[in-house]
Amino acid sequence: MSTEILEINPSNIDLVKIRKAAAAAIIKEGGLVAFPTETVYGLGADALNPLACAKIFEAKNRPLNDPLIVHIADKQDIFKVAKEIYKITLNLIF
Repeated sequence: MSTEILEINPSNIDLVKIRKAAAAAIIKEGGLVAFPTETVYGLGADALNPLACAKIFEAKNRPLNDPLIVHIADKQDIFKVAKEIYKITLNLIF
């Protein structure tokens, strides 16, 4: 794994770097992307790609029994990431 740091000059924005930092291509290719949250930096990957998820566990030296958080863009996507969904949960979502 290698890290690439993209420096951004606020006085002269480089849109190529901004697009690269958006990381869609990296995630689609099974890579990892660091992103800021309110308190710490997060490490993101394609949650539907088992190899990408394994990279998160490896990079963070995270125990395999410590589950990852999955963010979804649309409420219908819950069916892609959950095996069992309680009826009360579906009532809250929909």
